[in-house]
Amino acid sequence: MKTKVIYPGTFDPMTNGHLDLVERAARLFETVIVAVARNPNKTPAFSVDERIHLAKKVLIDFNNVQVVGFDGLLIQCAKAYNAHVILRGLRAVSDFEYEFQLASMNRKMLPDLETLFLTPAEQYAFISANLVREIASLGGDVSQFVPAVVAEALEKKFKHLCNK
Repeated sequence: MKTKVIYPGTFDPMTNGHLDLVERAARLFETVIVAVARNPNKTPAFSVDERIHLAKKVLIDFNNVQVVGFDGLLIQCAKAYNAHVILRGLRAVSDFEYEFQLASMNRKMLPDLETLFLTPAEQYAFISANLVREIASLGGDVSQFVPAVVAEALEKKFKHLCNK
């Protein structure tokens, strides 16, 4: 398929589930744009620059993957990078309703932009960035849920909290 896909998210942090979706998208699309959101409605553990840096380190071996930051509407970012497909991950049925609303709203605002839903491999279906952050902030080992460089960054980020 000769087209670009945009995979948006806060990626706070990037998990093995995210990596699984990027790997699969990289086989399906000519270019995968991992778009790291500055979502003002969330309080991330890592700044947007840190999240971009970590994503670039995790995805360094993929020739057809770009990592970019964005704020504002996803459709504006998709237009800016000439992406015609949005990639979204669905871990569970509970994700579907919200994702369906987003896809419908994006299609209403930009009718030529399609949304593609992929489910992660079974071993990653339960992983969420929120749970990973919580475990890491409490001093737990998250190395089985995230790439090694992310596990190291989380340990460093939360080390001061666990030494009290």
